[in-house]
Amino acid sequence: MKADTAHTGPLAGMRVLELAQIMAGPTCGMMLADMGADVVKVEKLPGGDDARGYREPRVNGVSAPFMILNRNKRGIALNLKHAQGRAILLRMVKDADVLTENYRRGTLEKLGIGYDVLSKINPGLIYCAVSGYGRDGPYGDKGGFDLIAQGFAGLMSVTGEPGRPPAKTGNSIADINAGILAVVGITAAYAHKLKTGQGQIVDTSLMEAALQQTYWHAAIHFATGESVGPTGSAHLLTAPYQAFRTSDGWINVGGANQANWERIADVLGHPEWRDDPRYATNTARMQNLDALTAAMNAVLITRSKAEWIAAFDAAGVPVGPVHTIGEALTHPQTLARGMVVDLVHPQAGPTKALGCPIHFSETPTQIKRPAPMLGEHSRELLKEYNYSDAEIDAFVADGVIEEAAGG
Repeated sequence: MKADTAHTGPLAGMRVLELAQIMAGPTCGMMLADMGADVVKVEKLPGGDDARGYREPRVNGVSAPFMILNRNKRGIALNLKHAQGRAILLRMVKDADVLTENYRRGTLEKLGIGYDVLSKINPGLIYCAVSGYGRDGPYGDKGGFDLIAQGFAGLMSVTGEPGRPPAKTGNSIADINAGILAVVGITAAYAHKLKTGQGQIVDTSLMEAALQQTYWHAAIHFATGESVGPTGSAHLLTAPYQAFRTSDGWINVGGANQANWERIADVLGHPEWRDDPRYATNTARMQNLDALTAAMNAVLITRSKAEWIAAFDAAGVPVGPVHTIGEALTHPQTLARGMVVDLVHPQAGPTKALGCPIHFSETPTQIKRPAPMLGEHSRELLKEYNYSDAEIDAFVADGVIEEAAGG
């Protein structure tokens, strides 16, 4: 078997089989691929990854959500309900380092390709399961969705403005964080494997990924027994630390300590606020947050975002604009950090994707492949596992695999 060895990232030489789909698992696979792993996306038949069905937006008929999470991977479309499809997977597992999946507990076991079987074929296999609630406990059999996980973990009770209905975060925080936690778990397990040769199960969930985001809220609950509610953009523990309106839009001002607060008062032209008993200490500012916010808004509305950002920057106060997504993606700092990359997809044509947010001085990440077409690399990969063209042709004819045009 010939792996993709052209990558120079820190995980070069790692072979990953990604059976996971939609978002959490593919986020994990994408990050591993960026760091050098040869990630093979094993898509189910018919249809492939369900994210391919996200109809809008599409670029020349290709799902934009699918493309952004699956670049840097090779793809094979495999019918795991077919005995020959399972046999192909078992052959691939023999020399894989990692397999990721997000099926409900017991699904792969019923097909005869659960960890109990795979680990006997490859004792060094790192089997990463990303589920809704984890592989045990009373909810171990339940499926997982980002919205449901955010509600379960309490995130929706603390998101949004006070007095308004529960709100989810604007991004899929449980899905994305679960993918990142899977990366952390896999790389830790890989370090163990390199030392001992032993594989293991890495188990994380959307529920835990959402619950992990509640550190400050959990600290308050553990200390007081209370469950705090939403605070808009304001911080739970310090003030002023939130979004404020200027004459032409919004900025964030971070007065996260006493020195910053005193600088803020000076920049706003109200040095007397330093000693005002309502605002003199962080405790007092938190107790009088509405009054403090109103007083600051009355001043901040008189000048533009750019003027206030320049003034606060000059004083050493943490400050920044509240960008739209488009503004964030086109900002010079974003571009300087390589967080927007250009790719050419065989059907969609020229596209853009988010870059890797981890930077290495000696083993840089690379993004060189667009997301695969369904079955794009089926033949290429099967040849690496010593299947002949005649066998591959038979697999296609029998519906065991699917092969993209030109694949």
